[in-house]
Amino acid sequence: MKVTVLDDYQHAFDGSPAIQRLRQKAQVQIFTEKFASEKELIQALKGCQAIIPIRERTRFSAKLLEALPELKVIAQTGNHAYHIDMQAATEAGILVTMAPGGIGVTELTIGLMIAVMRRIPQSDQAMRRGQWPLVLGRVLKGKTLGILGLGKVGSEVARIAQAFDMKVIAWGPTLTKERAQQAGVTYMSLEEVLKNADVVSVHLKLSDQSKGLLNEARLRLMKKTAYLINTARGAIVDEKALFKVLDEKAIAGAALDVFVEEPLPASNPLTKLDNVVLAPHLGWPTDVGFQGFAENAVQNILDYMEGKLTRAVNPEALQRRKRAS
Repeated sequence: MKVTVLDDYQHAFDGSPAIQRLRQKAQVQIFTEKFASEKELIQALKGCQAIIPIRERTRFSAKLLEALPELKVIAQTGNHAYHIDMQAATEAGILVTMAPGGIGVTELTIGLMIAVMRRIPQSDQAMRRGQWPLVLGRVLKGKTLGILGLGKVGSEVARIAQAFDMKVIAWGPTLTKERAQQAGVTYMSLEEVLKNADVVSVHLKLSDQSKGLLNEARLRLMKKTAYLINTARGAIVDEKALFKVLDEKAIAGAALDVFVEEPLPASNPLTKLDNVVLAPHLGWPTDVGFQGFAENAVQNILDYMEGKLTRAVNPEALQRRKRAS
């Protein structure tokens, strides 16, 4: 079997023990740069039977999948497959499996809270200019954290925040009072969370319901002394509205790891604000995260080679393939 790893920009896969294990059973090629065109990508994937894509860096459209007749399995890293035309993959008999990694977002979320509230990046930049800034920082202890989305990541953030002696309140589209209580968290409506939190942290999945959820009206419900943290998806927050409320100092600040357009253009007005901490989507690319990606993706492929399905999203694809043959 010929296996291709796509978009390993951090050069994390080649030395992985999991990849070494896979090389004993399959021919493996690893690409660490983005292809200039879809034509070049198709040429590079010619004859490939399995692909390990790094997150959503390559979009698998119906057109691209049609151009890869020998492709049998996509061992997708991460927990989402928004970028794969799943209907086209299934109809083409291409099995899609998921390969989760570690939770790096949790630690980053807490780090961003501290960074923006203590103005660490701004102080570092000022000192490099020869200044000695006089900063009045704000601590986490005793503050109220409002979590939007109390899933796996949100629950982990809540647990760590409680260790900082923060009070935690939460809302989610499917969250119940009972499940919130189990996590030691107080359930509130979305509007109540926004009004009462000193820090609002977004941990929702991107969906039709969550897209644009934090519009200008909802952002203005936040305290003037409150901070917004977004490590989920950029499109959940209306960026134009966020810039407006930050520029007006209607809220104290924001720390963002995700954006509607990535990489973030230098012309984006958020880059001009002093009360914002920006990060280039650092949440998921970590040592533990990539180790998990490699281990799980390789195991999915090895199991597939032995006729077993592991973490399959569309097992019906195999029936399509059998009927086609």
